Amino acid sequence: MSKNVVIVESPAKAKTIEGYLGKDFKVASSYGHIRDLPKGDKAIDIKNRFKPTYEVSPDKKEVIKNLKNLIKDAETIYLASDDDREGEAISWHLKEVLKLKDENTKRIVFREITKNAIQRAIESPRGIDYDLVNAQQARRILDRLVGFELSPVLWKKIKTGLSAGRVQSVAVRLIVEREREIEAHKAKSTFRITAQFEVDGKSFQAELPRKFETKQDAEDFLKACLEADFSVGNLEKKPAKKSPAPPFTTSTLQQEASRKLYFSVAQTMSVAQKLYEAGKITYMRTDSVNLSDEAMNSAESAIKGEYGNDYHKARKFTTKSEGAQEAHEAIRPTDFSRAQVDGDRNEQRLYELIWKRAIASQMADAQLEKTNVSINISNSDLTLSAHGEVIKFDGFLKVYLESTDDDEEEDTQNKSLLPPMQIGQALDLKEMKGRESFTRAAPRYTEASLVKKLEELGIGRPSTYAPTISTIQKREYVIKESRDGNPREYQEMIISDGMFQESTKTEITGAEKQKLFPTNIAMVVNDFLVEHFPNVIDFNFTAKVEKEFDDIAAGGQDWQDMIDAFYGNFHHSVEETEQVSRQDVNSSRFLGNHPENGKPITARLGKFGPLVQIGDSEDEDKKYASLKKGQFIENISLEDALELFKLPRDVGMFEDKKMVAAIGRFGPYIRHDGNFVSLKKEQDPLSITEEEAIQLIKDKREADAKKHIKSFDENPDIQILNGRWGPYIKFGKNNFKIPKDKEAEKLSYAETIEIIENQPEPKKRGGRFSKKK
Repeated sequence: MSKNVVIVESPAKAKTIEGYLGKDFKVASSYGHIRDLPKGDKAIDIKNRFKPTYEVSPDKKEVIKNLKNLIKDAETIYLASDDDREGEAISWHLKEVLKLKDENTKRIVFREITKNAIQRAIESPRGIDYDLVNAQQARRILDRLVGFELSPVLWKKIKTGLSAGRVQSVAVRLIVEREREIEAHKAKSTFRITAQFEVDGKSFQAELPRKFETKQDAEDFLKACLEADFSVGNLEKKPAKKSPAPPFTTSTLQQEASRKLYFSVAQTMSVAQKLYEAGKITYMRTDSVNLSDEAMNSAESAIKGEYGNDYHKARKFTTKSEGAQEAHEAIRPTDFSRAQVDGDRNEQRLYELIWKRAIASQMADAQLEKTNVSINISNSDLTLSAHGEVIKFDGFLKVYLESTDDDEEEDTQNKSLLPPMQIGQALDLKEMKGRESFTRAAPRYTEASLVKKLEELGIGRPSTYAPTISTIQKREYVIKESRDGNPREYQEMIISDGMFQESTKTEITGAEKQKLFPTNIAMVVNDFLVEHFPNVIDFNFTAKVEKEFDDIAAGGQDWQDMIDAFYGNFHHSVEETEQVSRQDVNSSRFLGNHPENGKPITARLGKFGPLVQIGDSEDEDKKYASLKKGQFIENISLEDALELFKLPRDVGMFEDKKMVAAIGRFGPYIRHDGNFVSLKKEQDPLSITEEEAIQLIKDKREADAKKHIKSFDENPDIQILNGRWGPYIKFGKNNFKIPKDKEAEKLSYAETIEIIENQPEPKKRGGRFSKKK
């Protein structure tokens, strides 16, 4: 039996650490949290100062048994869970459940899994930090109280199965308010003037710094320029510099991985966790931009060795966000000399991003020369402007440049080197264009820009961004998807070769790529919470609660006092809301009367989603129709509603059976011979043709045929199918891998049964993101 036992959260982490410690150490995993608040109202004793009752998760009883056997004869037990509040709580729960004694239990922490870091941690242990534990307990208990009391109110007043949460509901509110802001936006048009000039055979672009409010003003200006001469009015060259961004925090890593690698927030954290547990990067949950002296020295050696002394500049960054722990480090490579690592493609790409950002943060500024030219117009007081930029020394740009979330109209003006010019020099106009452009509403949130907004508001912390965004999508308050834009006409006027021309052109506007859209249920729930529980989803209040958790972690506040101050008013609001009648909750909207039969038409939430209804609740002949994607109860028109009642719609016949187009819970579909086939994204159930529907049915049959490899008369529930990652066995709701030495097509029934019976259980996954069985 080992003299020393180290307990960490995940088996991957355990494997890496065990390689750094000698034969006297055994490293084991708790597979994440070992106990939690049970479901039901017995978890928190509100009358007894919010005392929690914890219970060991059923899937962790075997883990606890194995850990108890392992530590039985150990001289020292090291609790080595993550260095944050959640990790501290895991260590405390392990100490309680395993009944560990203070004299032979030590808490060790590290922010990177390297030999030096592990050995330093072993040499400088500490006790459990109960302030950190209490901060985690306060968050867990407060969030349970809010969810436990608020969700049943939503079930009674709006719809069963709904949920609410202190941070998730604020995130939903941001998305709902942005959608309404976009809906209310009225695009205003202006005209932008650009010009193409030529000097000594080299062309460059200039722009009028102001925009014209009307087409007539733009036209008058362009026509006047037909008679004008152009010359260089002023020319200014000045040095400039660009400085690198700081190394990554959790939030900035999530944002940049979204922009550059198109990762979701959850995917970024999952891949980063693998890199951390393999010892390749430092801990991925941090709000600090600080680098240790050791890391800065390592970066300096790598930069000077690869790029030369001129490219290095030591930099200390300070974190702007309140409550950030500067003792912690930013996310960085554990070894700066490794620009690339082994692993799957996503691990390699994320590591490379982290390496580039961290190494660039310790590199010299980029030195630029900017040229600004003003161009005089002989018959106008207005001047055109041209801007050029040349890099004199690339500095950190040799490695990395940060991306942005800006959805603004791209600046098409040439920012490269301008041709040589002199003040007073005449310029040859090749073309001048006046193009109509339109003001834009604020862009919808991506996962990354939502994280940025939450961080700006002080809502949530590094450990909460990913789970919050996953939760609001899982609970169908928000959907993430791409949507096609719509055509829009714009006016364009051009002067060239002494001629004026104008034309009407078409552009596609409003296309969205992987943006967050609120659902109808989000709209209704948000309005209900804003009206009846303004504190719970008030941005400032939610940020204040986060600061109070920070105060508890720093030992400056009692966690039970903090919850008590919140709970009194909150519980009173819950009791008051119990008196609100379901009819008073505005989830139903009168649209008008049917033009033929005069019956009322309303839009409301139904059991399976938003719908429109003809007839009141007493009408035995009332009819229903589901709303289409992108339609909202709060703004659907009577005309749009009448269109929906054209569904279900007979599309035609195929194989002597009727094809019917309709909209269901999972979107538009064709029903044929008892089977359902989903429409493609670009197809509309109101306009799909007979030929298109037949093709959909044929395509679905072909796909199903390719999927099915084999089934057995002995047991029809067992099938061999083709999946995304190759053939597999399906038995009931469970899937089983086929061994590599077996051919799916040749498997007998007996061999299939043997594979099912001998299939090893799925490997348990450790870490914060591990799933319960």
